[in-house]
Amino acid sequence: MRRNQNSGQILLVAAFIMASLLLSAQLYVLEVGKTSGDVDADSLNDFMLSVKLGSRHVVAGSLANISTGGTNSILEFNLQEWGEFIGRQYLRGKNVLNFTLEETASYSSGICLSWGANGYGVSSAYADFAHTLVGRETNVDIAYSINVTTALLITSANRRLSDTTRQINVTINVLNEARPALARQITVYYEVSGTWLIPDDTNDYVLLDYGNGTYIASFSAAVPTPEVEVSVHATDFRGVYVQANVTSTEI
Repeated sequence: MRRNQNSGQILLVAAFIMASLLLSAQLYVLEVGKTSGDVDADSLNDFMLSVKLGSRHVVAGSLANISTGGTNSILEFNLQEWGEFIGRQYLRGKNVLNFTLEETASYSSGICLSWGANGYGVSSAYADFAHTLVGRETNVDIAYSINVTTALLITSANRRLSDTTRQINVTINVLNEARPALARQITVYYEVSGTWLIPDDTNDYVLLDYGNGTYIASFSAAVPTPEVEVSVHATDFRGVYVQANVTSTEI
């Protein structure tokens, strides 16, 4: 039941590449505008938006890495690197991107990983940004917040097929920023005598994808008790990992 940190590292590198490409296109537009003496508000707004989108990619890539085994400090380190990179991209004035990581009861260093036994799990990263661009032709100052959250909601019920066998159904909902999202991978576990097992073809395991972030897993298992501990581990298409546990009750 260990997570794959290597996949998180690869996604983090991809996030930096994507963020840099977004910024490079808008930098070209700005430089062309300066050469022609025509730096308009739309070009500046597009540049600031590219920085914001790049910041989101860095936050999402960092969360993917952290949720698959990386340390929380990765987010701060990556945002510092991103801010320094931004500062080097605009040579005709002052270009500063500052950030503050969320620190509340649920967040530490901008990260919240809460994978409980109540059918709900969340992996989240949160940071506030202040971007200042000052030069002879420009003077722009914007602030924004970025929250990347992958949540998992699961419920489960089972019915007895025989004295020792039960049919177990698990309803799974994946969310990105509270909106339905698709999962790249879902793995279901159930517990028997302290051991976590993965249902397969021998359990008549079926996973139905409704295409809207809702999945239904169904399988049979030799479980004598009317309550069965179930765990679902999911990875969304951003590479963010999340898990949740729930007690399946007999109906």
